[in-house]
Amino acid sequence: MFRTNYYSLVAGLKEYALDGENKGFDAAAIVAEILDGVTASDARQVRLLYAYYDCENLAALRAGRAAFNPLGNFTREELETELKAPQRLPEALAMVVRAFADPEGEDAETVDTSVRFETALFDAYYRLCERRGCDFLRAWADFDRTLRNVAAAVTARAMGRAVEEVTVGGGDVVDQLQRSSAADFGLRGELPYIDGVIAAVNEEGNLIEKEHKIDAIRWNQAAELAQFDYFDLDAILSYLVRVNIVARWTQLDAARGRAMFDRLMAELDGRRLITEMNE
Repeated sequence: MFRTNYYSLVAGLKEYALDGENKGFDAAAIVAEILDGVTASDARQVRLLYAYYDCENLAALRAGRAAFNPLGNFTREELETELKAPQRLPEALAMVVRAFADPEGEDAETVDTSVRFETALFDAYYRLCERRGCDFLRAWADFDRTLRNVAAAVTARAMGRAVEEVTVGGGDVVDQLQRSSAADFGLRGELPYIDGVIAAVNEEGNLIEKEHKIDAIRWNQAAELAQFDYFDLDAILSYLVRVNIVARWTQLDAARGRAMFDRLMAELDGRRLITEMNE
């Protein structure tokens, strides 16, 4: 399949920087720049990546929580409208919204409304990525769901809760998380990062430290999935995943946010060096 290469766009990504007062950088502006510079089909992939935050925001709005992530594709007001009558959401997500709004309606026949709304919504999101995502997005969605399920399962076990209450989706890994009594859920051979997740959850009493360790796993995986992609869509999506992590940490911990940003810029330089050596 023919892939578009975005040499100028990727080269220009280094122009974004953290300001001197550690207020962070405008991740939304980076996303807008990328959406303006890619093809229409590739823009759909970028929006699909960010639909994860739409799911977060929909779940928060429906539960009456104030939290709202501005990285989603829709504003708070737009999502409030979508919750009442979905018109612009991807159909897979709209079906979940309609099914929970009307448990006796047609959509409830195909959506499991016995689980929590956000569980059904994120399951629909990950399945949508499997069906419609590009190579990177399919692999990333699979990894991200598994990582979050493992972290949730470890936390649930520590709190004495049933693992099936906190996992999203199905498959062999979810089955193993729900059935196994082993310390590593019998998944050490399949998931090389599971020991890191277990250690972060069980051994780290500081919530910020725990999140930092798990985000480090997420960062490394995003980079690895696009290890041999330099200027195509997969490289851009990998970059955006790491931008999202930087954006989060500039809010949680300014010093760590800056360190992550510096690392992202260094990795961009490394990619350029490798490319130049191969020319």
